[in-house]
Amino acid sequence: MPLKLYLRNGVWNYRGTIGPAERRSRLRGSCKTSDKDIAARQIAEIETNYWKGHFDGPGAILTFRRAAQLYRAAGKSERFLTRIEEHFKETLVKDITAGAIRQMAIDLYPKCTGASRNRQGIGPAQAVINFAAESELCSPIRVRRFKVDAKVKEPVTLEWLRAFSPHAGPAVEALAWFMFLTGARIGEALAVGWEDVSLNAGTVLIRQSKVSSERVSHLPTPLIAMLSNIPRINDRPVFVYRHPDDTVRAWFGAIKRAKIKRLTPHCCRHGFATGLLRRGVDVMTVAYLGGWKTPAQVLKTYGHALKDITLTDRLVDAPVTHDTKRIAEALLK
Repeated sequence: MPLKLYLRNGVWNYRGTIGPAERRSRLRGSCKTSDKDIAARQIAEIETNYWKGHFDGPGAILTFRRAAQLYRAAGKSERFLTRIEEHFKETLVKDITAGAIRQMAIDLYPKCTGASRNRQGIGPAQAVINFAAESELCSPIRVRRFKVDAKVKEPVTLEWLRAFSPHAGPAVEALAWFMFLTGARIGEALAVGWEDVSLNAGTVLIRQSKVSSERVSHLPTPLIAMLSNIPRINDRPVFVYRHPDDTVRAWFGAIKRAKIKRLTPHCCRHGFATGLLRRGVDVMTVAYLGGWKTPAQVLKTYGHALKDITLTDRLVDAPVTHDTKRIAEALLK
């Protein structure tokens, strides 16, 4: 039977079946109104959308809000998604163009750099639509990123950390060393709970926010000692703080007292990659250990770590023989 209205506790509800005989769907729900005319318009819209989806395919009725709900339900990262969802709301996904996504990033982040607009606007919106496309609910979309000015990222060093440590509390000190020795992002580090840490095995489970996966990282002995010194406070995470903004005062306060260069927590991750590359660890291994999606990302971001013109000295580090000495002398004439 078609959808029918009925009154329950002063609120109009609907129930009934809809669809072709071979594939009927039973629906019921609340119109959340005591006005019968408004309720009637609601069930008419429900029936219209159903039949439109039946004849034209699911893409005809898929809204961005619904696509975002499906994305969240699959356990995907919600980071930066709320503002995008509020921007597009009930806009049909089929009507959202690459240009509309770029403009959304500009509207939401007018004062941000191209890199921030890419990360906080274009990336999440494109991920939601392409996830729906994988379920054959719409067509995939490609969006041209904003131009990003490549900047050399200054890394945290062992010397910097050793100067920082005496002026930081146990949690912040351990947080800095944790990011430097595991390559964790600040958000990933703050999400670590005591249940994720095995001090006996020297390992930690890190939930990787950007790639929506997990990795197990090694805890060097000095870091295990620092973690052991952090007081366990009820249901608080390992590093006490829950959000990066909460660490700002303690982090930069320690830097000020230590009278060292003002580096952000993310510079610890830069130090992880740069330090390993400079010590001869291959880029594929660095990407694996630090949770980068591809080695290409590591090369693009941290290739500058190897830009040292004196590295060619390594080609002649081997003991000089009679023949090589003669060749060198001939080249210098």
